[in-house]
Amino acid sequence: MSTLLEAAERHIPPGYDPALYKIRHSAAHVMAQAVLEMFPDARIAIGPPIDEGFYYDFDLPRTLTPDDLAHLEGRMREIIRGNFPFTCRAVSMDEAKALFANQPYKQELIQGLAEDDITVYTQDSFTDLCRGPHVAHTGEINPDAIKLLQVAGAYWRGDENQPMLQRIYGTAWRTADELEGYLWRLEEARKRDHRVLGKKLDLFSVNEEVGAGLILWHPKGGIMRKIVEDFWGNEHERGGYDFVYTPHIGKAQLWETSGHLDFYAENMYAPMDIDGQDYYLKPMNCPFHVHIFNSQTRSYRDLPLRFAEKGTVYRYERSGVLHGLLRVRGFTQDDAHHFCRPDQMPAEIDFAVNFSVSMLRAFGFVDFQAYLSTRPEHYVGDLAQWAAAEQALEATLNRVRLPYQMDEGGGAFYGPKIDIKVKDLLGREWQLSTIQFDFNLPERFNLSYVGEDGQAHRPYMVHRALLGSMERFFGVLIEHYGGAFPVWLAPVQVVLIPVTDDVLPYVDQVAARLKAAWIRVQVDDSSSRMNNKIRLAQEQKIPYMLVIGKKEAADGTVSVRLRTEENLGAMNLEAFVARVMNVIEAKEGL
Repeated sequence: MSTLLEAAERHIPPGYDPALYKIRHSAAHVMAQAVLEMFPDARIAIGPPIDEGFYYDFDLPRTLTPDDLAHLEGRMREIIRGNFPFTCRAVSMDEAKALFANQPYKQELIQGLAEDDITVYTQDSFTDLCRGPHVAHTGEINPDAIKLLQVAGAYWRGDENQPMLQRIYGTAWRTADELEGYLWRLEEARKRDHRVLGKKLDLFSVNEEVGAGLILWHPKGGIMRKIVEDFWGNEHERGGYDFVYTPHIGKAQLWETSGHLDFYAENMYAPMDIDGQDYYLKPMNCPFHVHIFNSQTRSYRDLPLRFAEKGTVYRYERSGVLHGLLRVRGFTQDDAHHFCRPDQMPAEIDFAVNFSVSMLRAFGFVDFQAYLSTRPEHYVGDLAQWAAAEQALEATLNRVRLPYQMDEGGGAFYGPKIDIKVKDLLGREWQLSTIQFDFNLPERFNLSYVGEDGQAHRPYMVHRALLGSMERFFGVLIEHYGGAFPVWLAPVQVVLIPVTDDVLPYVDQVAARLKAAWIRVQVDDSSSRMNNKIRLAQEQKIPYMLVIGKKEAADGTVSVRLRTEENLGAMNLEAFVARVMNVIEAKEGL
């Protein structure tokens, strides 16, 4: 038994608090028991812990209601107070099939398991196919710190061709205060939902006629994207990157050589026939950058080379997982590839990590958590390469004092990596930057450079995504700031609000002066009342509102209000311009 429990502990994801993981996993089983008591013929699917909670999928005879959730939550508390132990045992495949004879989803899962790797957990009257881990007994779950949140539709295994199930989301914490804090953050997150704010602030949209998962950038979102891309480009140029541009499609042979058609085909779109040959929309930029490296003989003196591209890629995502800007089918990666000599590799990793963190800080992120993923069971490359790469990654994290956790065996088959996550203002972690070694593509494409000895040598290749993708990064930015962007990013930085039409000539002069200083300005010359104009500007989260009446026009001043509702009063126009330019330069809030 102890061996089974020790094995179960290894299934806790890196970065997840082990105690909370077990509480939430156990709460999911308690919820499933309550559901089966309410619907004895229910068909159950899977119920894992997730970030800050858990869910379980069910095939039920009717749609659940809010009253059902309240009833289930009450029954869960009764089960918890029963202090029922969670017992684990290994079973054979035949025994597992018999245990879940009336559960088709469990039968399908069992078929995918190894004969000697099947365990079940039981508490009270409920037994589930599960690898664990769990708490010792239900009493370790605080009945005052659980909450069932909502019901959503979910296709079995995320496949729209499979049955639609009902997914019950819940959360569980150690204490009632922790639950209360989480529910507050949940409400704040709802207010910050980038899909809602994207529409409200007129930043982007998704149109079904265009296609699900394909983003239309509106003018306000477009100018923000341009600002980010201009900053991105300037920083990369200063960082010694060379800019490259590559096609949106490539021949089948390219993707065969790279291995994508062997390992990644399910995420690629169907080929198109061009002159009798198959071409594919690119899911990644890497093979193109490799060919740029290979386009000429490279000397050891040429290295390191850093190729950067904002390359739009296309990946097939099932409709059930599409989510605003965060999960899309066409997106622009801020991609880069470093090619270097083995002796340059530690310095390149230092550079990549420092460069990434510095860039993210410019956007207002200050709280970072890194994850170092090491060699998996199946891998390419030799052990010496892996050891050197892993040591270099860990040494860099220690040098830059970036907090990190080890993800043993979590690397890709082609190399170890560092993932850098940022925490937003609600404390949520977002995966943004990745620095990934690749021992696969240099071999597949036979990359080489001429060393000091005149012989051919294989370079190290490092993938580096900094913002991840423009789409997802903007989703994170919107939710981080709740749409109230710092002045340098705000699509409209200043709105001019004339009190009467008599002052419009002066308003035009003010607008021209602001535009001359490259300050983004909008004039609200509508017939609405002044208070309505101010309220609208605040709803649009415009940083500065300049109210201009006859006195301001006569004095050559502007009356300054902030979106925070603070009234700064009258200010000389040139003093206001200087203030805004200083705030933009410093990349500050207001």
